[in-house]
Amino acid sequence: MVLALWLVTPPSPAQAGPVDWVELPPSKDGRQWWDRGSLRPTRDGHLSVLSRFSPAAGDSETPERGSLYVMEVDCDQALYRDVSVNGLPRWRASWQLVTGDPLLEHLLDAVCAADRDPAAAA
Repeated sequence: MVLALWLVTPPSPAQAGPVDWVELPPSKDGRQWWDRGSLRPTRDGHLSVLSRFSPAAGDSETPERGSLYVMEVDCDQALYRDVSVNGLPRWRASWQLVTGDPLLEHLLDAVCAADRDPAAAA
């Protein structure tokens, strides 16, 4: 019976919601954005967020391609880890310190502030 219903009304493809990119201040290394709509708490009490990085234009004639990351952020300890890069999972990704990278510092500040006060981030 279930198969007959499925054949008559096949499931529609999943539709992703619209992204709401928030650009961070650029650095000499490039530009970074985070998606306000992707910000979610994880089971471990951290935050998960989709981010996009575009490297600065270099001397090469062909520009480097940007990357999409699903990042997990620990606001209390100023740590992050990339759990997915360009759609490929990174199993057992290790935590990294944010210090020293202005793009990541801005991302951590913005994401953690948005989590503390969602109304201010809207």
